Amino acid sequence: MVYKQDNNGTLQGYGQTFVLSEEQKLDWSDMFYVTTRPVALRNMKFWPTSPSTFRDNMDRYSLELTKVASCLWHYIATNLGVAPEVFEQLFKDHPQGLRFNYYPPCPEADKVIGISPHSDGSGFSILLQINDVQGLQIRKDGEWIAVSALPNALIVNLGDVTESIEHRAMINTQHPRISLVAFHGPDNSVMLRPLPEVVGEGKLNYGSMSYQEFIKALFNKKLEGKSVIEKLKL
Repeated sequence: MVYKQDNNGTLQGYGQTFVLSEEQKLDWSDMFYVTTRPVALRNMKFWPTSPSTFRDNMDRYSLELTKVASCLWHYIATNLGVAPEVFEQLFKDHPQGLRFNYYPPCPEADKVIGISPHSDGSGFSILLQINDVQGLQIRKDGEWIAVSALPNALIVNLGDVTESIEHRAMINTQHPRISLVAFHGPDNSVMLRPLPEVVGEGKLNYGSMSYQEFIKALFNKKLEGKSVIEKLKL
């Protein structure tokens, strides 16, 4: 609780987000979130000093993930037929936040959920499964499909800024599940809109909104599928 979230609406620290009332049923999980990049936005009061290696390891892991993210943006841009420089400008300075997820076991796992169905309000998220307990599911064609994490591999979930996938986390009856997810998004000043290079002369399916407004709308409601990005549909 030394690192619990402030009451000023910040996401950083220990605690859950998307909690709007005392009566709300919470997800079956403990979460700890810190902003890692740009470095100037780090609030070190939320960075534990014990264990003594925590801060250094977080800093190095965060830096290495920016390299992974740069590669992913390059490949995505190439696949879309967009100049990589377009994405480099959208995601300059590599805004990034890291969240630790701890999902305790529950003997009645069918009555709880680790994290409610949602899509990430980022460009994409990079997830590292810490232990061998599975629980991640994605929604495809109306069905929930279990994702089997490969040992020592990273899972990439596309976020709302690109073309999001709805997902959720389920609970194990006997064993805890632990994961670490890094959210990579654009700068708050970026205007979310269909890329002209992709749409061309075709019909627009989505409107536009600043990323800052989008994030504000996202965190002013409970987790509920892809509801925020759906509201941008024309």
